[in-house]
Amino acid sequence: MLAPLPYKTAPQITPEMNSFVQREAIGRKCPMPQGGSMTVDVAVLVDQAGGIRTTVPRAIGCATVEQYAAALVAGFARNNLLPRTGLQEQWYRTTLTFTWPT
Repeated sequence: MLAPLPYKTAPQITPEMNSFVQREAIGRKCPMPQGGSMTVDVAVLVDQAGGIRTTVPRAIGCATVEQYAAALVAGFARNNLLPRTGLQEQWYRTTLTFTWPT
């Protein structure tokens, strides 16, 4: 189990982000969970200097949404992580949930 990504300020999913995911999921005929939402877990490798080396989304059967979530996490984390105590690269986890009206 990976430790949670230590954000200074929690990211905020905007209505535009939710709409984009909804359009992509419908347009690409992605598996849609009940209730008008999609959740993407993302593993994040943070380097010694606190920079983001890579983000890896967990597969949910919707590649565009997976890649979008991974890119958002990288952007949300840039200059927004708490200081770390170790000097080694470390993996963390985070989750993004996109919602829209049903």
